[in-house]
This record gives sequence, structure tokens and C-alpha cells, in this order.
Amino acid sequence: MKKSVGFIILCSALISLLLAPWAQVEAAPPGIRTNAVGASLIDVESGRILYSEKGDTPMRIASLTKIMTAIIAIEQGKLNDKVKVSKTAFGKEGSSIYLKLGEEMRLHDMLYGLMLRSGNDAATAIAENVGGSVEGFVYLMNEKARSLGMDHSHFTNPSGLDEGEGHRSSPNDMAKLTAYALKNPVFKEIVSTKLKKVPNPNEAWDYSWLNKNKMLSLFEGADGVKTGYTKLAKRCLVSSATRNGQQLAVVTLNDGDDWADHARLLQYGFTYYPLQTIVSKGDAIEGTPWVAGRTFSYPLAEGEAAQLTHQVKLVDPSSTAYRLAERGSIQFSLQQQLIQSVPLYDKASPLLQAQSQSTFSFQESKPYQETLLTHYSLICRMLIQELFSISRSEWAD
Repeated sequence: MKKSVGFIILCSALISLLLAPWAQVEAAPPGIRTNAVGASLIDVESGRILYSEKGDTPMRIASLTKIMTAIIAIEQGKLNDKVKVSKTAFGKEGSSIYLKLGEEMRLHDMLYGLMLRSGNDAATAIAENVGGSVEGFVYLMNEKARSLGMDHSHFTNPSGLDEGEGHRSSPNDMAKLTAYALKNPVFKEIVSTKLKKVPNPNEAWDYSWLNKNKMLSLFEGADGVKTGYTKLAKRCLVSSATRNGQQLAVVTLNDGDDWADHARLLQYGFTYYPLQTIVSKGDAIEGTPWVAGRTFSYPLAEGEAAQLTHQVKLVDPSSTAYRLAERGSIQFSLQQQLIQSVPLYDKASPLLQAQSQSTFSFQESKPYQETLLTHYSLICRMLIQELFSISRSEWAD
């Protein structure tokens, strides 16, 4: 028989209290600092911001812009359509995948050049194809930002080049965007790819694009996302990693030691904010005849389980939601702040037989345990890659 939600939360709280004297981590996560002017750490599934430094301050974001470019192209473009390279795209300055004037390439393939090699020519060609013009595409970018609650962002181009003024986003806004984009399987596959080969109509050999994101090799479980640099924005980076079924993403803006800072922030998140299942789909809800309509998981620091509260709200029997089988909702709060609302259904509801209705979906990763050896191995890999890395271009990458 499944335990009720109230019983699960009570047990979590009691266990936290009983084990506190022997816990290997502090009751509250320790402080952490970076070399970034602005930074944000987010749990992808829940959207909870776990760390923020100047999180709502608009800043230059260089080629991190292309995260927005890619997700709009994936959602609104046709991946098998041919994108033709215009004179404007062909002549775009900065980092490039060296597309020829008039060349045609599948949108899906060009997105790899956009995200792995940060091609500004690809960004312009994609914008013209999907938006009808660069200006039309920029309109889509800002509309998307508004719909995602990116209140401290404004886009003026699809590449991130320092063209004019006003092209800005904040660390927290970019974290929100990244968490949203990583839920798209096409985007997720592209940004986790280390090497991509694409047909080249101009030569006898294929295009071969190696991902500029060194975090994919530096950090165990890394699976994205995007590098960026301009003379004004300096080094910018978004990275993500998945361990034990939990995915985290880090944003740093203007950070001269970003590889190391991202490794530290990702490890910090996994260590001090593990993802915990609060309620599972089909669990009985105490005091009601109903069950949870979906699984809800949330990252909780040591002791936070005891601060979780919940209340049940009923659905009006005359409402559309009731006719669609929803009987109510269970609303979870942390420190009196609402964090999630889960629908409630009858035990025999056919909706419970459907695939997971969770907003987020991830594949379980293999359990990861950090040892002294893996810790020093990480440091060695970072030092070696830094010693032999090629300095970035002065243009946006």
C-alpha cells in the first residue's frame, strides 16, 4: 500500500532531525564564490535557483545568445528544410563555420554548426530562414523571452555580437532559458555532441565540427551547453551536467576562470541540493480519496524537508477541469513560498495510465561517487586542457 504524502514528508523531516548529528555536510550549504561578475546555478527539473550573483542584472552575454536562437529555430523552423546562405550571412564577421554564398544546408545540420562552433554566419542564415529576416527573428526572440519570464533581457541580434546597444540578459534569465531549452530533446542532443560530421556540398570531405565546450570533457556527467566571448562581454559560459537523475545548469558572465568555476558550482549543487522525490504519481493523498496525478521532485538542502508544507485545494464540480477528471490539487510550499501544484485524480482515472505528465523528463544517469582519485583527475584534466588550449578569438565565438 502506498504511503500518503503527509506520512512521507513527516518521515523525511524526522530522518533529517535524527541524522543531523552524524551528517557529513553542514545543516545549511556553505557559501561559495566565483570569479564571475554575474552567475547563476539552477536545478533544471524544478527551476529552482540554487546560487546567484547579480542574478537579475542585465549584462552582455556574447554567444550565449545562440541558446535562444537555437530553441526558437527548433520550435518554429522545419528541421529538414534547406537554409540558403545569403550575402548578409556569408559576410558576417567573427567566428564562422565558413558557409559559402548561396550554399544550402539542412536546418538541423546548421544548428550543430551554430552551437558547436558558434558560427555567426549560421546564426544569421537561421534567423533569415525562420524569421523571414533578422529583424523578424529578433522579434521572436523577445517574444519568447517575455513568455519565459525573462524580465531582465532584451535581444537585438541572433549571434551575440556587440552590435549597437541594448543586447542584454541576466544570469538568472539565462538560467531559466537554459532549463527550458534542455527539456527539448533536439536541443539536448545537439549541445551534448562532442563531434559532428555534416555533408559538405562544396568539397569531397564532410564538415567536421568539434564542440568548443571543454566542460564536456572536463566534468563527469557534463552534457552541454554553450561558450561565448566578445571583447566587451569577456568570457561567458553556460554548462550543464547530469548525475543520479538530477540535471543542473550553470551560467557565468565575464568570468576569467570559468571552467574551474563551473566545475565547482556543479559539484556544489550536486553535493548540497540533491533532487528528492516529494510525491510520486499515484500516491494516495492523506485526508482525500484521490491520488497524485504526477511525480514531483525538488532539490532540498539538509534540513529543508522539515520546512515543506502542503495543502489540498478542491476543484469546482461545475468547472471544465472537473469534467476533465481533475478533482483538486495539492500545493507544496517551502518556507511559505509555493513551489509546485500537483493535480489530483480518482484512483481509477485513465489519466494515471498515460505517460508521465511531469513538465520535466530525464533519463537516469549512472550513480556517481566522487573519490580522491576522481577529484585530482578532474584538476589534472583542467590544467592540461588550459595549457594546450588555443586562445579565443577577439570576436564572439
